[in-house]
Amino acid sequence: MHELSIAMGIVELAEKEARKAGGKEIEIIELEIGKLAGIEMEALDFAWPVATKNTMLANAELKIEIPKGRARCLECGFEYNIDNLYDSCPKCNSYFKDIYQGKELRIKSIVIKD
Repeated sequence: MHELSIAMGIVELAEKEARKAGGKEIEIIELEIGKLAGIEMEALDFAWPVATKNTMLANAELKIEIPKGRARCLECGFEYNIDNLYDSCPKCNSYFKDIYQGKELRIKSIVIKD
């Protein structure tokens, strides 16, 4: 389950930034995890309490935004929603695409408590 290591990495980054700002506790953390990022949300939900135990995020509210996948066909230029990395273009059936949304995995914001 790589979601635990991802959660621990998020905690480490958030704590580092909170310490830089002189904070003692993180009140809210907002993440952006794209639909195509390869993260199992149920596994992340299970791992989150373990990763945040005895950290600055132990009592933090977790907010997650899940952007849908978007791609541009490299053959015909059509832009479309994509649910899986291997989906073809609905217009010309080409598999050559530029995925420009949905693979994100980032900390969008943190609210620090003094």
